[in-house]
Amino acid sequence: MKHTMKKSVVLLAGIGLLCAAAFAADSVIEEIVVRVNNGIITRSELIKSLEDTKREVAEKVGAGPTADQELAKRTKDLLRDMIDQQLLVQKAQDLGITGDTELIKRLDEIRKSMNLDSMEALEKAAQAQGVSYEDFKQNLKNQIVTQQVIQREVGSHVQVTPDEIKAFYQEHQQEFTRPETVRLSEILVSTQQPSVDKNNPAQPDTQALEAAQKKAEAALAAIKSGEHFEDAAKKYSEGPSAQQGGDLGEFKRGTMAKELEDRTFAMKPGDVTDVIRTKQGFVILKVTEHSAAGVPPLKTVEPNIQEAIYYQKLQPALRDYLTKLREQAYIDIKPGFVDSGASPNQTKPILTTAEEHLAKTKKKKRFVLF
Repeated sequence: MKHTMKKSVVLLAGIGLLCAAAFAADSVIEEIVVRVNNGIITRSELIKSLEDTKREVAEKVGAGPTADQELAKRTKDLLRDMIDQQLLVQKAQDLGITGDTELIKRLDEIRKSMNLDSMEALEKAAQAQGVSYEDFKQNLKNQIVTQQVIQREVGSHVQVTPDEIKAFYQEHQQEFTRPETVRLSEILVSTQQPSVDKNNPAQPDTQALEAAQKKAEAALAAIKSGEHFEDAAKKYSEGPSAQQGGDLGEFKRGTMAKELEDRTFAMKPGDVTDVIRTKQGFVILKVTEHSAAGVPPLKTVEPNIQEAIYYQKLQPALRDYLTKLREQAYIDIKPGFVDSGASPNQTKPILTTAEEHLAKTKKKKRFVLF
C-alpha cells in the first residue's frame, strides 16, 4: 500500500513572512552546544528556536496555563528536534537526495502567492527586506529533503491493512456521524447595480433585468444541450466561484434560504435547477453531492481512515529510525543541555586537537527562517 507524505507547503502572502534574523556583526564566534557528525548547533540557534516557539505558541494558544503547558512540552523537545533535523539532512546527503526539483516548484509557488512575475523579482523582494535569499532557499531545501528521507526510509515501510481500516471504522462510528448535506455549484447572473450607498443599493431597470434573465436562460440552455456545468459557470457566471466551475462547497440543512434548501435537498447528484430569481440575481444550481445523515459507508471514509492510521504508525516508526541514526552518529552535547531523544547506545565522538580547535573557532553567518 503506497503512501505519500503530506507536503508542508507554506504559501506566503508577503516576503515579510519570510523574516530572517541576523547578528549585528557579520560574523561571530559561536558557542557550540551540540556537534552532530560534521554539523553543529550553537547556543544562539537554540535561543532563536526557543523565541520562535514562544511566538508560535502565543499565536496558537494565547496566554495562560494551557499556553504554559504547551510551551513546556515543546521546549523539552526543542534540542531533540534540532538534532533530528541535522541527522535527516545529513542522511539525505548520504542517500543522494538533493531536493533540487522540488525546491524549484516550491519557490515558484511562493512567487505566485506573492503575485511576482519572475524568480528574480522574488529574490529582489527578499533582498529588499534584508533577507538572505540563498539562506532562505537552503532552509526550504532542508525541509524538502527531510520529508523525502522520512518517506523513503520510514513511510514506505508503514503498512495499513484492510482489517485495521475496518476496526478503526467500527471503533469511531460516533466521530463519522454527520448531518445531511448537499454540495452545490452555481451560475449567478447578477442584477446588483453599483451604488454609493451600500444600505440602499440601486435597483436594476427593466431592461437590465431582462438582459440578465436572458443570459441565465442561455446558460441553462447550453447545459441542457450538453455543455458541462463547470464550463458554463466559467463562461456565464458572475459569481466569485466562477473560475472554480461554480463550486460553492457543502451546505447543511438550516444554513440556506428555505426556498433553495427545499429545492436542492430534494435533488440527486447531477441534477440542475431551472433559473431561480434571488436578491443577488438569477441563479442556476447544481447538486454535485448529496450525503444522507448518519454514518457514511466505509468506502466513503476509507481514505481518511487509511491516512489516520498511517500517521499513527508513522510517528513511533520515525522515532525508532531517528534513534538508530543517533546510534550510528557521533553526537557530542555540552554539559547542561539535554537531548530528550537520546539513545543509551550512542557513541560520543573523539576529536583530534586540530578538529577541536576548528570547531571552537568556526565562524558562521546566521539567518533563520520563521
